[in-house]
Amino acid sequence: MPSRYAPRLHPVVRRHGLRAFGLLVVIALFAVVLPRIADYSAVWDVLSRLTWRDAAVLTGVAVLNIVTFGPPWMAALPGLRLRSSLTVSLASTAISNVAPGGDAVGLAMTFAMLRGWGFDRARTTLALVVFTVWNQLVNVFFPVLAIVLLSAEGQRNALLQLAATIGGVALVLVLTAFAVALRSESGARRVGELAQRLSARGLRLARRPPLDGVAEAIVRFRADSLDLVRRRWPALTLTTLAGHLTVWLVLVASLRVVGVHAGQVSLVESFAAWALVRLLTAVPITPGGLGIVELGLTGTLVGFGGGQEQVVAAVLLYRSLTFLPPIPLGLLTALTFRRAHPNATDERRAGDLAAR
Repeated sequence: MPSRYAPRLHPVVRRHGLRAFGLLVVIALFAVVLPRIADYSAVWDVLSRLTWRDAAVLTGVAVLNIVTFGPPWMAALPGLRLRSSLTVSLASTAISNVAPGGDAVGLAMTFAMLRGWGFDRARTTLALVVFTVWNQLVNVFFPVLAIVLLSAEGQRNALLQLAATIGGVALVLVLTAFAVALRSESGARRVGELAQRLSARGLRLARRPPLDGVAEAIVRFRADSLDLVRRRWPALTLTTLAGHLTVWLVLVASLRVVGVHAGQVSLVESFAAWALVRLLTAVPITPGGLGIVELGLTGTLVGFGGGQEQVVAAVLLYRSLTFLPPIPLGLLTALTFRRAHPNATDERRAGDLAAR
């Protein structure tokens, strides 16, 4: 008997509907919406005026961004080396940028690679959970910080204020739940039971079956993560912040080399636009937010005072430098990660010692 939670959709629609919708969104945004903001020929004129010095600056910040991919994984999984952390992060990013499942597929790839190197299932799962939690906390923290910085400059942005309010409430709730769960086993169980009830309501609306064992899973997570979080939270926090902020640095460099100066879009305004778009694209409508990020950044930066052609040129530069390079690098590392790391057993043993 078919489940009453199953959506009544044709199998082909269920399998390819989201992918087709995402492709249509990307085509519409690049072929219809962005050209109405700035003509592509004018954008090309802006890009054609870039100098070798501009190219060197952009290359430097792009490389710095890629280098900061790995350290958060090193903090979440003691014993993981820089080379290996860069391998898994590049592979995960590449898969996230091209696969319809986005970050979920990328994390699955990371799990498979770490297990292939010999890291045990428990520590690998814990690393993925802690890494994901820290990234989401940073994603909701940045819009709150942005609205504070804008307010200090005497500026207001209605959309950013709304996002910051939602993000601030979410941040407080998550941090409170996190603190309660880590403080005691009974607290972890209460948080798990609440999460299970809330998720059941959402899944009921989506006509999906409820999840079982959420409370027990959170209790187990507390027991496994308590020591790691207590010892590694400074490293987790600093490396995660660095990994995110170097992405913003690429945007700043892209704006400046095309001629969008601080009098048009300040550092705070660029940070606010970037933070807002990252929060709005937390739900992956298209792989890597392709199209959505470009439109959101363009609209916000133009609203702050940037010229249309220059802003579109900067946004396309920024996306080319952050979206494209990890794809070939990541796919290559995903295909060759076993041969590239013959000392995986030694690495796992180093991780076991570091975890003790």
